[in-house]
Amino acid sequence: MSLKFSTGQSSLTGHRQRNEDYVGLVTPAREQLNVKGAIIAVADGVSGSAGGGEASEMTIRTVTTDYYATPDTWEPLKALDKVLTAANRWLMAQANANRDMAGMATTLSLLLLRGQRYYAAHVGDTRIYLYRGGVLKQLTTDHVWDRPDMRHVLKRAVGLDQHLVVDFIEGELAQGDVFVIMSDGVWDAVDDKTMQKSLALYDDPALLCNYLTRTALEKGSQDNCTAVAVKIEALGNDTLSELIASGRHLNVPEKLNVGDVLDDFEIVELLHESRASLLYKVRHVQTRQLFVLKTLQSLFAGDAESSAALLNEEWLSKRVVSQYVPQVFPVSLERRSKLYFIMSWHEGATLQQRLDSGHHFTMAGVTKIGIDMMRGIGALHRLNIVHRDIKPANVHQASDQRLRILDLGIAVSTGIGNIDAMQNPGTPSFMAPELFEGKPANMSSDIYAAGVTLYYLLTRKYPYGEVEPFQHPKFGDPVPPSRYRPDTPYWLENIILKAVARTPEARFETAEEMLLALEYGELKPILAPARTPLVARARFVKWQWIATFSLMLNFLLIYLLIVV
Repeated sequence: MSLKFSTGQSSLTGHRQRNEDYVGLVTPAREQLNVKGAIIAVADGVSGSAGGGEASEMTIRTVTTDYYATPDTWEPLKALDKVLTAANRWLMAQANANRDMAGMATTLSLLLLRGQRYYAAHVGDTRIYLYRGGVLKQLTTDHVWDRPDMRHVLKRAVGLDQHLVVDFIEGELAQGDVFVIMSDGVWDAVDDKTMQKSLALYDDPALLCNYLTRTALEKGSQDNCTAVAVKIEALGNDTLSELIASGRHLNVPEKLNVGDVLDDFEIVELLHESRASLLYKVRHVQTRQLFVLKTLQSLFAGDAESSAALLNEEWLSKRVVSQYVPQVFPVSLERRSKLYFIMSWHEGATLQQRLDSGHHFTMAGVTKIGIDMMRGIGALHRLNIVHRDIKPANVHQASDQRLRILDLGIAVSTGIGNIDAMQNPGTPSFMAPELFEGKPANMSSDIYAAGVTLYYLLTRKYPYGEVEPFQHPKFGDPVPPSRYRPDTPYWLENIILKAVARTPEARFETAEEMLLALEYGELKPILAPARTPLVARARFVKWQWIATFSLMLNFLLIYLLIVV
């Protein structure tokens, strides 16, 4: 169920020549509302500058536009922080470029409603109030100087300083909550008692806002008067956690046979069976289009954590819109009788299947695979998704040679924290050295796994040797792939060795950096990674070498004394 609310607004110029307040109200459609939420904002341009009105309007337009363009996996406050910082830089640049707009700045109070929570971003002296259970509470703090004669002089505003400091607030929503955002032209003239009385009197947000702005002018306000009110009528889905809650009634299906029909999908073939999951090739009963259905093994029926992990995989996969990742086919939970999700079907085989069938990968073929693979990994990383299990078995090459990264079953995103994932799962031989020390997987460990994948495609071996499960390996210097494939060009070998470097600092910083190195190839070859010094390879630290040298010197002195 989507969040339901009603809104009202009123903005009066009052005794000023122009209205420099600006209201932003964005209420997207259901899917976008569930994922990103609705934004209600009020900005009050600093009246002492020529560009106050422009600053308030452009700040709200920029923030609302940029927020909905941020990755869906970002948490709201992180996304708001990013776009507000960008908006502040833009205002500063405009003021510096245009002398007539020097000093343009604005306050901003922004409310974001999503699922069952509210988020607020605030800078300046506009205010956000919450009226709940007959009690009125001011959520924001005025960023003004604490002196009676300077109580309207701002300490903080968008465009006022290179370093923008924003107050962020969040909390749980309750049915019947009323939020009111107003400029100082209203709250400075209307006291809290009058506000609370009007909130109890007016149930309609539009009537409430009209009353507040008119009352402010009647009480002598000399500023623009703006008020926006939002009343929560019904709570919505709480994104991923609510998706999981909504899917709790779905049971894991029994193992399906060819010809069985599950909802709108007929089973064509069992594609893959692992300890935890099953992949079926299915055909839509009506459209006859082929898809892939993923579900759990029947022994996981009733396992809440495994069910949540499958829904988490679906949720993450839906966020990634890329040709390098299979796309999720939308099937609402209401239309599912069992626990599963549907993905696009692509004719072809995984790289591991091609290796097992005896396929020999050429240098050009491996380079092309590396380029496409890094584009796919880059698409995941831009959404703050770490795959955690890049390997040939999870990279699919279609009949048209297009590459796709499979299986986000153990992927994690820094933008969400609702799923308790295993600590560093994955395939040991493709896991970065730091993961064996208990450090969490990150983008660098994905780059390492991609480098091992390319190494394995060329040589069918691993740069540090095969690592068995539960083994705690020691890592020295990787064996150059040219030892097994003498035809490996030096520039490709350098790229692979840099990707599989023992320390994260020696690897490529981003997937895009490795992608560029592969695209340039021998035109702009990278340098060969430096060999590990003897001290580091022997795992000696400085004091151990000093002690060893001191001991040898003592033996030498004793020998000389005996000889003398």
